Amino acid sequence: GPHSHTNYPWGWAQCGNSPFKWYKQNTHEGGVHVPMIVSAPGIAEPGALRDQFVNVSDIVPTIYEMVGATAPEVYKGLEQLPVTGRSFINALADASAATANTVQYFEMAGSRALIAGDQTSLWKAVCKHDKGADYDTEQWELYHLTDDWSECNDLAETHPEKLTELQELWWREADTHGVLPLDDRMVELFGNRFRDHSPHPVDKRYVYRPPMSPMPGQASVSLGGTSFNLVARVTRKVGDQGVLYATGTENSGVSIFVQNNKLVVDYNAFDVHLIVESDVDVPVGPSQLGVHVRRTGGKTGTISLSVDGTANEPAELPLFMTMMSSVGPSVGYDHGSAVSQRYDGPFPFDGKLHDVTVQLLSRDAVEAERAHIASEMSRQ
Repeated sequence: GPHSHTNYPWGWAQCGNSPFKWYKQNTHEGGVHVPMIVSAPGIAEPGALRDQFVNVSDIVPTIYEMVGATAPEVYKGLEQLPVTGRSFINALADASAATANTVQYFEMAGSRALIAGDQTSLWKAVCKHDKGADYDTEQWELYHLTDDWSECNDLAETHPEKLTELQELWWREADTHGVLPLDDRMVELFGNRFRDHSPHPVDKRYVYRPPMSPMPGQASVSLGGTSFNLVARVTRKVGDQGVLYATGTENSGVSIFVQNNKLVVDYNAFDVHLIVESDVDVPVGPSQLGVHVRRTGGKTGTISLSVDGTANEPAELPLFMTMMSSVGPSVGYDHGSAVSQRYDGPFPFDGKLHDVTVQLLSRDAVEAERAHIASEMSRQ
């Protein structure tokens, strides 16, 4: 129905990747082997097949050669990274042309692989990394892809010298192309500040002032997997209500809104809704409305509301979301499918929403807060 959410379960992923192993986050063929169709002027045999190995990095140099261009070393004053691929334009014209890219490394969240050779004899060394495991003790596998694209016959024990050769090649390529040091973080990298003009502030304090368009998830604050304080400054007239801040979709997310004179939060953990209302009414005139989420364990946490400093008792979350919908937030309304079933979107706020401030909290800050509360309680 219209409220269903279809994901891609493992079984179907295995069918879709068949006959290859593993998934898109891995460096086995199931994660890196895809079909490619080339449409370009001058192809002599439309509809013909080619079996030369090609990597995605080879596309740019191929296009450059097709149009007779040279990759710029500097663009708009910025020094460019060198083009690392190899043009496969000869293979488009000649089925028997030599493979241009004869050594290609792969790395994804610590999983590694290297393919070397040509269409007559193509070898692959591959290592599936488990997060947190010791890179030095993980098992490498060896396959002769020319007659074993599905990676069924591991030759690591019978051809140890070939495996060692490819492993050494991988480390050389990884060093040359900036892969090192190995880093197996994935979700932890979301929302990180990688450059000075990043939309993610150093102090992790985000301030949004409407009117604003909906924001992309990667360019805005992420409320998954962290403790946070969110404060909205508003000015209300009698009866003003609506969404102050919403992120996600009807499948998962968080929506903060005023309804029937109460501050309300709907913490939608994959269609398990925890709805909390403020103990006191939101006043007419200016006020500061807060939502406070604290992570207490891996998938446990609490949520509380405050109206001008008057706070609810924290409520236990049925599931603390370490991740939620990648659909980004909107300020002053709920765009797309409504996060909460308590209203029909976009349910814009009728009053004046001055700004919304979100402060992400480190574990140290949360521990310090707990210690302070415990100290105050002991004095009482």
